[in-house]
Amino acid sequence: MSERLFSLYDRTVLKHPKTVLMLLAVLIAMLATYIPGFKLDASSDSLVLEGDESLRIFREVGKRYSSEDFLIITVEPRGDLYADDVLMEISALRERLLAFDRVSSVTSLLDVPLLQSPKIKLSELSDGLNTLRDDVDRELVREEFKTSPVYKDLLVSRDASTTAIQVNLKRDAHYIKLLEQREQLQQLIRDGEASAEQQAEFDQVFQEFRDYQAQFNQQQSLFIDDVRVLLDEFRARGVAKQIHLGGVPMIAADMISFVKSDLLVFGTGIVVFMVCILSIIFRRLRWVALPVLVCLSTVTLMMGFLAFLDWRMTVVSSNFVALLLIVTLSINVHLIVRYRELHGAGEYKSQHQLVRETVHFMFTPCLYTALTTVVAFVSLVVSGIRPVIDFGWMMTIGISVALILSFLILPCLLVLLPRQDPIPSGTTGAFTIRFAAFTERFGALILIIATALAVMAGIGISKLEVENRFIDFFDESTEIYQGMELVDAQLGGTIPMEILLTAPDLEIDGANEDDEFADDFSMESDEFSDDDFADDFADEVSAEDAQSYSDEFADDFGDDFSNDSDGVNAGPSAWFNRAGMSRVERLHDWLEAQPETGKVLSLATLYKLMQILVGKDIDDIQLVLAQQSLPDSIQDIMIRPHLIDELNETRITVRVKETSKELRRNEYLQRVANYLEDELGFSKDEYEITGMLVLYNNMLQSLYRSQILTIAAVFVAIMLMFVVLFRSLSLAVIGIIPNILAASIVLGGMGLVGIPLDMMTITIAAISIGIGVDNTIHYIHRFKREFAFDQNYLATMYRCHGSIGKAMYYTSCTIIFGFAILALSNFKPSIYFGLLTGAAMLAALLGALLLLPRLLVTLKPLGRE
Repeated sequence: MSERLFSLYDRTVLKHPKTVLMLLAVLIAMLATYIPGFKLDASSDSLVLEGDESLRIFREVGKRYSSEDFLIITVEPRGDLYADDVLMEISALRERLLAFDRVSSVTSLLDVPLLQSPKIKLSELSDGLNTLRDDVDRELVREEFKTSPVYKDLLVSRDASTTAIQVNLKRDAHYIKLLEQREQLQQLIRDGEASAEQQAEFDQVFQEFRDYQAQFNQQQSLFIDDVRVLLDEFRARGVAKQIHLGGVPMIAADMISFVKSDLLVFGTGIVVFMVCILSIIFRRLRWVALPVLVCLSTVTLMMGFLAFLDWRMTVVSSNFVALLLIVTLSINVHLIVRYRELHGAGEYKSQHQLVRETVHFMFTPCLYTALTTVVAFVSLVVSGIRPVIDFGWMMTIGISVALILSFLILPCLLVLLPRQDPIPSGTTGAFTIRFAAFTERFGALILIIATALAVMAGIGISKLEVENRFIDFFDESTEIYQGMELVDAQLGGTIPMEILLTAPDLEIDGANEDDEFADDFSMESDEFSDDDFADDFADEVSAEDAQSYSDEFADDFGDDFSNDSDGVNAGPSAWFNRAGMSRVERLHDWLEAQPETGKVLSLATLYKLMQILVGKDIDDIQLVLAQQSLPDSIQDIMIRPHLIDELNETRITVRVKETSKELRRNEYLQRVANYLEDELGFSKDEYEITGMLVLYNNMLQSLYRSQILTIAAVFVAIMLMFVVLFRSLSLAVIGIIPNILAASIVLGGMGLVGIPLDMMTITIAAISIGIGVDNTIHYIHRFKREFAFDQNYLATMYRCHGSIGKAMYYTSCTIIFGFAILALSNFKPSIYFGLLTGAAMLAALLGALLLLPRLLVTLKPLGRE
């Protein structure tokens, strides 16, 4: 800090401590009033890449096919699934679920039409179809649910031990309208085409959407709670052995609960830990109360500030409070240790002089440690993941606030408090000096070990992968884990993927094509009514019915076709024919054969079912007649979710097994794309792969690329800061080496033991570097000052270990054990983040107390002795 700036600080802050503290108290109290309105967010936006084109496609597809959010309830009865008491229990549960206002429909094994119990004729498709509620042969039903292309591994597990109930939720029209408005305006802004009015409209719509989303999430969470109460009631009846609740709405609600829990547990745990560790280190009430007060003031101010801006916390930023407390405490510990050193030296007569010199000495290294930490968190804003971006900005602002409040509150309180007699510093100084002795005696060994660790870290980093299982984010005791595991194992998989296939438009130009098509159709119609066909389908459709269907279809189709004056495909579907069905069936069968794939549904599902019912291959006319005669109950299950004739588009829905050990999302998606192009001959503009599997994969791949690249940028930025601070390139290089090694050891260890990178662990390297270099900055800053006394590297090393080494040891202990508190989370990435970052901090501490001084003593960057 320059003398002029420090003089201004002394006059305005240290000379008026009561005024400063009063103004800060008023500011903190005002912001604290906003904390009750603090909101959390666990929407699907928090798990996808911002601005991802696949997200736009995903939402468009959902709109085209009227997709609804839904819950999945799995029921494992104690007795036979098809027993009367079990079916009555499922029926009762179904009726109770339908009573909820948010529920649009409920689908269970009681509701679906039965086509093979017994096998029906094609002529009976238009009649009312039986369900399990009717008087049917339940053994035939058991076999149908086990073997049907539609129902197997979907409604009932193959061993008939578990059934699924799908609870469809009403589409919130206002929510969807606001979402579409926001996305449209946001796209204009991204493209640089938005006018000032559209920018203002976006700001208004954005806030309106956020407000409504908060209300929607709260109502959704209450609804999930009500469903859980209902399921508890049915569990208590004893008919079901196990009942699990699943689905995206439930996961979102539980994630919010996890965030709330983590905020409370982390915050409380860190505060309790701070009290304990400060009591052990300093053994005086003031040195416990003062830093805790500064930490709580910082967190209160920041939480109020975030609530004031309606800046919402997600599961990624749930450790924000813990990190902010740790960083703030670290700054205060350094200030206190320096104050106690100066106090013990007895060089300053007044409390004001003592505090003034403490601040003057510590401001520069604390400023640079804060800046390097800020650089690390700023690197997160290029991730493209909104929660990670927000977390980066939250911590950037929070660290700045922590630095400012630490240099305002603690010095002002110290000025007002009377001086106390210094107490012995205990054995910590002697303990840290042992590191100096080890460095002097085993310097070569330290360098050899560091080199070996660097090589091992490089090998481990080469094995790092971004693939991870979403289910592994949660503890095995959570309902999310148990439900996903059950659905994956017995009911066809959990993670949805959709493949959209588009056929070229059928262009019909002129009367010749009309006549030719009519002739072809007439020939097909004649063939349809001949004796061979009548004989073949004697068990299915009478010849008279066949001819009637043929004539009716020919008349209807002729009218439709003749009215098509613009050449648009108004005739038969481009997919609902034998050629189209066969092409879809090839893809369908190939997808089912992949080890990662669970349940696949497509037009091929209906095609397979019709082959079962008819007993032989189906031709085009039979397919068209079947399509006309299918009742709505079948259309809603087998056709409408998979076909839009107007767009010549068919949709294949796939559920991927999240628990599959073979699942490598990026490789799996590339394999699907290769099959579509190389084996089926689709061009890139004739197919689209979308769904949550794609969105999540895009997020992981983007995060991996961006963060790996930004780690290098973080190192460069910190190097430049070191050059400015130490005014020496050699010192800057020496200072960065232990921190690169510490970060590499943790990343390499993750690669060697198979811990994948995810949206939280990917940030460990940058954050551990940003926080870990604090020790390097303080040590080299002190080393330069101490070296000036006698130009003796070894003596300087011992003095630094006995002085700043203690502060480094104290702060590192608080950081390491503080991060360990994150192990109490229900969210495994938070656990990994806490433990691995703590490990990185331990490696950084050892590097600063062993490798760094060895490099300084060996390379002598400050000149020869």
